[in-house]
Amino acid sequence: MIIKSLELENYRNYKSLKIEFDKGVNILYGDNAQGKTNILESIYVSATARSHKGARDKDIINFDAEEGHIKTLLDKDGLERRVDMHLRRSKSKGVAVDKVRIKKTAELLGILNVVFFSPEDLSIIKNAPAERRKFANMELCQLDQIYLYNLNNYNKIMTQRNNILKEINFRPDYRDMLSIYDSQLISYGKKLIARRHQFCDEMNSILESIHKSLSGNKEVLEMRYAPMVTEDEYEDRLKADTDRDIRYKMTSAGPHRDDFVFLSNGIDLRTYGSQGQQRTAALSLKLSEIELVKRITKDNPVLLLDDVLSELDSNRQTHLLNSIGDIQTIITCTGLDDFVNNRFEYDKVFKVTEGTVRSEN
Repeated sequence: MIIKSLELENYRNYKSLKIEFDKGVNILYGDNAQGKTNILESIYVSATARSHKGARDKDIINFDAEEGHIKTLLDKDGLERRVDMHLRRSKSKGVAVDKVRIKKTAELLGILNVVFFSPEDLSIIKNAPAERRKFANMELCQLDQIYLYNLNNYNKIMTQRNNILKEINFRPDYRDMLSIYDSQLISYGKKLIARRHQFCDEMNSILESIHKSLSGNKEVLEMRYAPMVTEDEYEDRLKADTDRDIRYKMTSAGPHRDDFVFLSNGIDLRTYGSQGQQRTAALSLKLSEIELVKRITKDNPVLLLDDVLSELDSNRQTHLLNSIGDIQTIITCTGLDDFVNNRFEYDKVFKVTEGTVRSEN
């Protein structure tokens, strides 16, 4: 899998852009706030129909326009594929694959698989549980259409249930409606819990060897799922918390409160790990994500590195770049010094300046 070219129209700070990538390592360099990350974001949108930042469509359209477009041309197993995104401020986006409009986002998944690595990911171990849930959801939604379907429905029903909870004090008769939402929430929630257990098993089958290599065979890393409530307990817990939920006007129990724990030689890294250990674990997690995509899709993902090299020491830089292998990689950075000084190989270089991109080789 490689991205051959990307075209943007009225996307963020790009009025019009066409960029052709090499199948190897591509460098986008320039000062901060010039638009480097916007290019990576547009690729992620092409793969998942959503921004990795959680931005709404109207926020990624150029200020001076009502609509924006992303066109991504791919080479997948020797076949040319095309993904078109039509972004609109006042309507939902339109998506076409090979010039045929699709009705559901799930139909897009698997066309382009990407792994996105940013400096924020280096803090995923020590950050709040929401960041670790986001990591798991982003990966699972790319790889598993059923998970995406269940997650979307769970979130939709929970929103509806929360709306009912906010009105019950004014409309006591609404309480009878809770059971309808509860049964649906439990059904979808149990499926999320089961799939997250499986995801941890899949990641752990890869994590151990990668982290041993990164830590000089000194540490064994384990990713452990910490569900807020188990499948067997979920129904009873949701019912038991009904009065509490009405009082606080929100659903308190369920997989939207889950967490993932990372253990190094049995020690919780979030609580007891040094910053170096936490960063090494985060890097292991991302490298394992790449390998998991390969295993499940039988294809290489496209690796997007957003100014992450500047946050890594030379040893971790070397390990990351040596792990790329034959994966197409698009890297943003402020300068080429890290590559030149460490003699890392790269295939194509682009200079990004105020929303313009110029190839330098």
